[in-house]
Amino acid sequence: MLYEFLTTIGQWFIPIFILTIFLHALYKKVPIFDTFVEGAAEGFKVILKILPYVVGIYVAVGLFRGSGALNLLVAPLTPLLALLGIPADVVPLMVIRLLSGPAAMGLTADLISQHGPDSFIGRMVSVLDSSTDTVIYMIAIYFASANVKNARYSLTVGIIGALSGYVASIYICNVIY
Repeated sequence: MLYEFLTTIGQWFIPIFILTIFLHALYKKVPIFDTFVEGAAEGFKVILKILPYVVGIYVAVGLFRGSGALNLLVAPLTPLLALLGIPADVVPLMVIRLLSGPAAMGLTADLISQHGPDSFIGRMVSVLDSSTDTVIYMIAIYFASANVKNARYSLTVGIIGALSGYVASIYICNVIY
């Protein structure tokens, strides 16, 4: 019964939320279409501003993956990784996840199709991919769109946060699976 109730709420939440915003705008006499067009124009300007950063990150990820640099990075770490309970196949995902979400999702899909969704690696990459965010991508995109010139500690804090997510994911997967 609770499941059906929550499912119904989930299905209706966004349409009701949008309708509420629309009705509130009518009540406040906001010119809805003009405001929408103005926001869309600002969004288009932001897209044009951040496009070079997005292209640069995708090129860097493609080069990093295609060059074999990931394999060179993982090979010397394999004994240590085995000791920590981390499959070597998972490390490229941890590196790529810092750079690009779609590239990480592609790598996750590759690993799941290789090892199976119910394998230890399949479960671990699923947890790893969903427990962190793309630190470098986020910094590049959001700081570029907000004209932030001095990121100061953002990269350090972002990588520490990602590493925390990785450690927690690995620990949880090793305990549960």
